[in-house]
This record gives sequence, structure tokens and C-alpha cells, in this order.
Amino acid sequence: MLGLEVPAAVEAERVITAVLADLRSGDHRGVVVDSPPGAGKSTLVVRAAVELAAAGESLIIVAQTNEQVDDLVDRLARKAPELRIGRLSATEYKPSARVRGHETVRVAAKVTDLADSAVIIGTAAKWATVADGVWPWAIVDEAYQMRSDALLRVAGRFERALFVGDPGQLDPFSTVETLRWTGLTWDPMQSAVATLLRHNPQLPVHRLPVSWRLPATAAPLVAAAFYPFTGFRAGTRPADRALTLTEPGAGDRLDAAVEVAATTGWALYELPARQTMRTDPEAAATCAALALRVLRRGAVAISEQAPGGAPVTADRIAVGAAHRDQVAVIRARLGEEGAGITVDTANRLQGREYDVTIVLHPLSGRRDATAFHLESGRLCVLTSRHRHACLVVARAGIGELLDAHPSTETVHLDVPVKFPDGWEANHAMLAAWHRGHAVTSMG
Repeated sequence: MLGLEVPAAVEAERVITAVLADLRSGDHRGVVVDSPPGAGKSTLVVRAAVELAAAGESLIIVAQTNEQVDDLVDRLARKAPELRIGRLSATEYKPSARVRGHETVRVAAKVTDLADSAVIIGTAAKWATVADGVWPWAIVDEAYQMRSDALLRVAGRFERALFVGDPGQLDPFSTVETLRWTGLTWDPMQSAVATLLRHNPQLPVHRLPVSWRLPATAAPLVAAAFYPFTGFRAGTRPADRALTLTEPGAGDRLDAAVEVAATTGWALYELPARQTMRTDPEAAATCAALALRVLRRGAVAISEQAPGGAPVTADRIAVGAAHRDQVAVIRARLGEEGAGITVDTANRLQGREYDVTIVLHPLSGRRDATAFHLESGRLCVLTSRHRHACLVVARAGIGELLDAHPSTETVHLDVPVKFPDGWEANHAMLAAWHRGHAVTSMG
């Protein structure tokens, strides 16, 4: 009937059911699942692994970082306590507390030592060193962040695979010149999924339609800016989440920004327009001050997970930046009071989730807009880690900077055009932030 919206949980379950049906059918050598931020990608990976293992299928899971591997080991062990799990690692790897806490998990540097495991999990780099053994199934996590050459190195280890990832976030990168491969269908700088689908266009592609992380204040904006052709919606309603401040503030501009973010879900804290060095001291100090102000104001997050409210402690706050030197300056500015607050680059924040995030805009204080700083995936990661509020610190004038540096990247034959364009995504986010979310440092 018209006017009746399908509940978010029902819509998401329909897609997951279709994914699992494709896996069980055996009709396809690969199944691709596109996942927006916080759509339950890891939950799907764990659920698929449990179902395949329950059906007697031995399988491997390929992740991109040790952090992701440990997270999947922990999630899988909690979901299926009886399942024998192998953690494939380097010889110098020391098991984290999440891995040590499960009796059914065995850690080994050689895959032969994990032969009795129903599921073996390791990084793509580690799986590339395995020369023997073929498994019926593989699940490739964060497949859009995996380079195509990395997939080629492990493809001989499995017969069929489920590829799960977020197409809107950071692409694979390289520190060496890759122009010689540009335009080739197996260009190693393409993601594993992009290369897979160019050679196998008949493979089914599913899209998870709901973000359970992003609140209703953020999902529409992030979807429109970074997922213009697929989109997604928030799994919660506006009334389901709230961020309350239980302690009085100083009444300054920092307080104003924190209060705007608590009320609307976003805040853009604008410093005076100026070209600065990359480690802009004022911007770094502002990021740290905003994070500490959230702590001092006694922020409490009310959500479907904590209807009675949960304190926003230091470990539930993150500060994100584009460069490691910026991260170092911000971390130093936090001091002892900010111990426990995560400060990291967009690359390392991928896949992580917090109640409140503070973002140093990649284009803040710059005199130019390079391809690195314009990459849509970088801003997408930074602005999609939060469950309640995101505060963006930037010097005024980014809109003018964008207009002065339109996207002029060379167009190559046989290279699929990437959407969304970083220039357009930046403009879209800025325009939205200036509509009721902007706070200037000078009042």
C-alpha cells in the first residue's frame, strides 16, 4: 500500500537472505555485497561464515589488516562458541586480548598447523605466502580496499568467494608509480571488486540498504554526497537517539559548537581563512579542545542500544585527520586529560565506530586541492564513523578553494569513471554544514 514504508530491519534482512541464498545455491563462483558505513558488514561476514561452517564447508576469511582479523576472530568466536577457529599470523604476532580470550581459537604461523579448524582467518598479505591447500569457500572482507594484485595472489586458495566491502570509502593506494598499468582490466591499483566485476560481469551484486551506525541526522547527507546512485537510509528514527550534555559549559564558541552538534548531529567549526602549514597549530588545538569539551560537558548518548543513556567516555570519542603528522600534533595537544581518545588517519579509522567524532577537514588551510585531499573516500571515512555527532574543524574559504581548483585529473581510455567526484562531494557536504550547523570561532 502507498505510504507504508518497509521497516529498516525487514528491508536489510531481505537483502541478507538473498545473499545467503546465492551462497547456498552454488550457481556463482563469486557473490559481491556492497555495504555503506555501519550497515552490518562484519555481522554479515560472521553470519555467512557460521552458515557455511554449519553446512560442513571448510572456509577461509581474508581481511586487510591484523586489527580486522582480530575483530572477526572475536566476533565469530562469540557468535559460534563451538566453532574451531584458526588465526593465521606472522611468527612475530602476539595474540591480542580479544583472541586470547577464546579457547576455541588457535594461533599459528603455518596453515598446516590449523588443519583441524573449520574457519581460518588471516590477512591478505599472510594468505599470499600460503602455497598449498584449496578451500571450497573464502570470504573477502573490506574487498574494496584490497588491490587487485593482492586478490590474484590468493585466488588459487579457494573455489568460490563472498566479497564484502564499502565502495564509497578509500581506494587502494600505492607509493610507486602505476601509470604503466592504467587502462588495463587487471590494473593492480583497481580494487579487487572492480577487477573481479570487469572480468565477471555476470556475478550477482547485492547492496545492503541500511546503516545501523549513522543516525537519521547523518545518513541522508552521507548517502547523497558519497553514494549518489545507490543510497541507503538510517536504521534508526530521529527520536531513537539523542546526545545530552549533563555539565554546564563556559559559554564560549567551543561550547556553542558542541551544543549544535548535540542538537543537530553536525557542527562545522570555522577558523579564520588562512593558508597554513599542514600541521596548523590552531586547527590542531581546536580539534583537541573540542574533544576535551565533549568529555567535560558530560555527554550522555541515548540510543536503541542504551535507552537509559550511556556516558560518552574517552574511548567513545575519535579525532580524525588526513596525515600522520597532523595526528601527532593533535594527540600531543590532548595531553593526559585526553588519554583514551582515539586520534588517527582516515586510512586507520576505516571500519571503526564511535559516539562522537571530531574531524580536521583535509582541505583546511590549504592553498591547493590535490587529488589526495579531494578523494571522496577520505572525507567519507572521516564523516561516517559516528553514531551521534560529528564536529568538523576547518578554516573558512574551502568553497572558494574548490572553485579555484576544479577537478582536472587526466581521463584515461578504458578506465571506468569513479563516482562520486570528490570535488562535488566536498561541495555537497560544505553546503549542508553551512545550513544550520556552522559556528565561527570569532562569534
